[in-house]
Amino acid sequence: MLALNNVEVIYNDVILVLKGMSLQVPEGKIVGLLGSNGAGKSTTLKAISGLLKAEDGEVTDGNIQFMGVDIQHKDASDIVKQGIFQVMEGRRVFEHLTVEENLIAGSYTQSNINVRDEIELVYGYFPRLKERRHQTAGYLSGGEQQMLAIGRALMAKPKLMMLDEPSLGLAPLLVVEIFNIIKRINKEQKTTILLVEQNANLTLSVADYAYIMESGRIVLEGNPDDLKQNADVREFYLGLTEVGQRKSYRNVKHYKRRKRWLS
Repeated sequence: MLALNNVEVIYNDVILVLKGMSLQVPEGKIVGLLGSNGAGKSTTLKAISGLLKAEDGEVTDGNIQFMGVDIQHKDASDIVKQGIFQVMEGRRVFEHLTVEENLIAGSYTQSNINVRDEIELVYGYFPRLKERRHQTAGYLSGGEQQMLAIGRALMAKPKLMMLDEPSLGLAPLLVVEIFNIIKRINKEQKTTILLVEQNANLTLSVADYAYIMESGRIVLEGNPDDLKQNADVREFYLGLTEVGQRKSYRNVKHYKRRKRWLS
């Protein structure tokens, strides 16, 4: 469904952020994209969704294909109409609108849907939003705003939903709840999902396939079960020692040097 082929992204004509980035997202699957801060995960999503121009960035090499069509030079509005919807990091709800008004705004690209039915579908996944449907979105908790951001994306009937750090700043129990809902949406709505995260443990628990980014390129990929058994992934992303015990990062002296995939 989605393919990035040797993509390079440069900001301000000088800063190279993505360096030959390649990945595949098959239709109907959840694909995880893992990496630390600064690895290039958010830039990858912005390259796909056409949002680089607003930050003086551009795709300078390679191509991005969605459903067999090159999209790397299309406007963001055209990409949304093709069926790609990005849920931005930090949630970005319309703070001065109510919950229900936010959801209605999400459906603006869809002229042939019953908006009321789609809203009730969102409420089925997020009952808390129904309880607060007349409340101003800016007064919701962080977790409720994340639910609203995902719900608003669902209103656009996306073929591909891209989630940027949905666990950011949320309590662990709430994160588990949201990840379970993401998995349900994928299974029940057949929505393809590209999940960008730092939370490796939860991402590998819901993804069908996963990639790991470092310094603007893919350094490791595979099935989640295989990645969980990889010594580097266990140590640097799951925080486990070779015998499966929780690792203390205070004892890791040479973090980058010891990553075997960077040697």
